Amino acid sequence: MIHDLHHTIAALAVKPPCALTLTFADGVTLPVDLAEVAHARPALAALADPALFATARIDARGGYVVWIDDDLELAADNLRNMAVEQAGGIGSERLANWMHKHGLTQERAADAIGVSRRMLNYYLSGAKAIPKTVWLACLGWEAMKESAPA
Repeated sequence: MIHDLHHTIAALAVKPPCALTLTFADGVTLPVDLAEVAHARPALAALADPALFATARIDARGGYVVWIDDDLELAADNLRNMAVEQAGGIGSERLANWMHKHGLTQERAADAIGVSRRMLNYYLSGAKAIPKTVWLACLGWEAMKESAPA
């Protein structure tokens, strides 16, 4: 039984030169362009080779896209986050980074932005899309914190 449907890749299509269309087990299909990360991160530079990129496949559990076993692969959660961000959404990593930047526990973060801890967990896990209003609440909380007298 698959428990983490939103981070399990069910199908992929290679879109040359350096993009994928991913279908996740929860039914969501998203394009993701990897050209920028291939050029920005030395460990992923090989992805810029169209012949290698075309060999992309899903691992046996759907948790990774693999080009070279144990050497060149990207996790489904990272790919989904990139795809969401590229589509103009708010990726779960952005919310997690905001919490880390401010040293917030899940309870304090949920309270700061006016959502339940359960809903925050849905957002952090990627199970639910992060509404723009939630991200704006994060930015508003941050602005209020920075402008508050010490």
